[in-house]
Amino acid sequence: MKKIMISPSKYIQGQDVLSELGELVLEFSDSALLVASKDDQARVQKYLDDSIKKNPFKIIYGEFKEECTQAEIQRMMKLAEDNGCGVFIGLGGGKALDTAKAAACNDKKPVIIVPTIASTDAPTSKLAIIYNEAHEFVQYFHLNKNPDIVLVDTAIIAKAPVRFLVAGMGDAMATYFEARSCVRANADNMSGAKSTKAAFAIARTCYETLLEDSVKAKAACESKVVTQALENIVEANILLSGLGFESSGLAACHAIHDGLTQLEDTHHYYHGEKVAFGVVVHLVLENAPEEEINTIIKYFKTVGLPTCLKDVGVTEPDAEKLMLVARAACAEGETIHNMPFKVTPEDVYSAILVADKLGA
Repeated sequence: MKKIMISPSKYIQGQDVLSELGELVLEFSDSALLVASKDDQARVQKYLDDSIKKNPFKIIYGEFKEECTQAEIQRMMKLAEDNGCGVFIGLGGGKALDTAKAAACNDKKPVIIVPTIASTDAPTSKLAIIYNEAHEFVQYFHLNKNPDIVLVDTAIIAKAPVRFLVAGMGDAMATYFEARSCVRANADNMSGAKSTKAAFAIARTCYETLLEDSVKAKAACESKVVTQALENIVEANILLSGLGFESSGLAACHAIHDGLTQLEDTHHYYHGEKVAFGVVVHLVLENAPEEEINTIIKYFKTVGLPTCLKDVGVTEPDAEKLMLVARAACAEGETIHNMPFKVTPEDVYSAILVADKLGA
């Protein structure tokens, strides 16, 4: 049995660390392509300018179009080629970061990841989630390596809308439960090997950190300040969750998310918000103890995460819609098949209805 632990080459977190960007870029090239939306770029332009002034390098602005599609990945690759860029910088939320990672992988170039929100564990992973132009999930794209550098400036994340941080808590909360299911099933992690004890310990620490510090971190973000609790939750949302999911594996929580993307009703909700409801469904599927389910529902309600269908926009959950979600969640290759028992669309349909009632 082969075990593999997966991680980025370097992870840097703290206040004002974006000032180190120029120095880090120059480790690879004197020219970089920035994969970032206009809005995200505008939020940090002063920091970028200061970093470039401190350690000059040529930067090309890619103006990311806000969806990680195959077409957008190809567009970024062409921009990098046309402008002689030797390194990609992904800056912003998960979709910009995934686009930068995928383009760098295809182009066989290094990538520096700079999350400006802590809404998912995408920054550390060698996984990109590809969508179509209608914002529907298409595939998991497994890259050949993790990011070369992940640079997390908590001063910037503290100034982002609180909803992003809370969504990251939902994504991170799935880490422990999915890792637990994968270990029980002896399922493969994202590299096709088995979980290490270190990875599972990280997943458990992620869970414990969320329960301990989420409320305090949310208050800090609402006040736009950095505290130790905020640093801890940013680390949980990005690093602990990233290492935990990738080195232990995904299961039902994320498969339910993928199924929910089939409904237009859910398209205005963030990845982590849909994953949060997926956590409740996951626990129902495995018939988790009532105390554990109640703990998670109470936690989600306290921080403001979805616990029922209406919380992710599904106000008229008819059987046709829910079976569409259930079938998509059980599609061939979906992570729900890492559960330690067989799961059918009918099982998922039933668990969604029960989770919706428990979380209402």
